[in-house]
Amino acid sequence: MTKSELIALLASRYPQLAARDTDIAVKTVLDAMTQALANGQRIEIRGFGSFSLSMRSPRIGRNPKSGEKVMVPAKQVPHFKAGKELRERVDAAFDAQAKAEGGLSDDPSYPEGESRFDARIMHG
Repeated sequence: MTKSELIALLASRYPQLAARDTDIAVKTVLDAMTQALANGQRIEIRGFGSFSLSMRSPRIGRNPKSGEKVMVPAKQVPHFKAGKELRERVDAAFDAQAKAEGGLSDDPSYPEGESRFDARIMHG
């Protein structure tokens, strides 16, 4: 989903809000999140997940065009960790879709040595 798709979805779901107001609200939230991360803060949205910064060490990379070695400096990169509720909802939606398509059965047992994850990849 893109930012414009999110704005359109919210505008259609809440007709009492003007599309312009929805656009401003979404952009304001995203700007606030960006600014918080830029200030080194952690963002936690209960039931959804958390955003934090991870440090990437300096390393030697290669220019793909010339093959020349290039020094890549250390940097902070945003990291997202999904919350428990989000993971469970996504998993439940995936299971429901797979059952509808006949991919997963209600039987939790899988062939020996095959995990639920493996069954999804193979059958799903």
